[in-house]
Amino acid sequence: MATSVRQRTASTDNDNGDDNGFTRAMRVVGRAFSTVWTVPKARFGLILFGLIILVAACAPILSPYNPRQNDFGNSAGLSLAHPLGTTSSGQDVLSQLIWGGRISVTVALSAGLMSTVIAVVIGLSWGYMRTFSGEFVGFLVNLFLVIPSLPLMIIIAAYLQNGGMGVITLVIVLTGWAWGARVLRSQTQSLRSRDFVTAAAFSGDGTWRIIFHEIFPNMLSLIINNFFGAATAAVLAESGLEFLGLGDSTTISWGTMLYWAQNNNVLLTGQWALLLAPGLMIALLAVSMTFINFGVDRLSNPRLREGN
Repeated sequence: MATSVRQRTASTDNDNGDDNGFTRAMRVVGRAFSTVWTVPKARFGLILFGLIILVAACAPILSPYNPRQNDFGNSAGLSLAHPLGTTSSGQDVLSQLIWGGRISVTVALSAGLMSTVIAVVIGLSWGYMRTFSGEFVGFLVNLFLVIPSLPLMIIIAAYLQNGGMGVITLVIVLTGWAWGARVLRSQTQSLRSRDFVTAAAFSGDGTWRIIFHEIFPNMLSLIINNFFGAATAAVLAESGLEFLGLGDSTTISWGTMLYWAQNNNVLLTGQWALLLAPGLMIALLAVSMTFINFGVDRLSNPRLREGN
């Protein structure tokens, strides 16, 4: 499959020799997006994901109040002025929900991106090189896979408590890169013996050039899949750590909203919206990225395209 992808790319480049690299890249991205868009689940995921990001980006415009303004009635119920009520400190819940999406989305995307970058560098080099360092990398990856990630995250986050979102992001990245590296290593090993890789090696290309110019493009859909999987795990991990009180409780995010809702026993006071609203948004964000992966799977598996 990898060889056919290269042949199609080469023929396209020959037919459009006057186009620059950016134009060809945009054309490839457009075809990939069209393929993903044809999957109903992925289409729903893209729309939902786009809406969440749009609301988070436009928080200063969409938020009815300052999320830290606390001069409203304490623990007020649902009303026209406060559609989701107020907190025990007199803050508007809807405003906090809109602003909280910024932190949760940022942590999910940044942690997913960093985890994917580490997994790509380690997974591809580990799968292609046959050296002693590869054995050490294999030991390190297996070590992170064997250690339960949730207890490890709790221990590290508790040790670095109140370090802010940066610490939470680093904790998630530290515990979340190993699985992606393992998967990419297996795929790299299957591509290492292909004819186009052997030809590049005989032509004198260096190791890193072969890895990132020959193997990397043929694993792009798998890497995108890994990114959305890592981002989904990141948003759930961030919310869980914040809910346990291991983050900065002064930060407004969906996880800290759950933390304060639990501390104030909102279910006993009948303020179910304080607990349900951020929990629902976390679930929708995770579901949107999971659904997008259904479309990404179609990019890497021709049988799924033929089946439709």
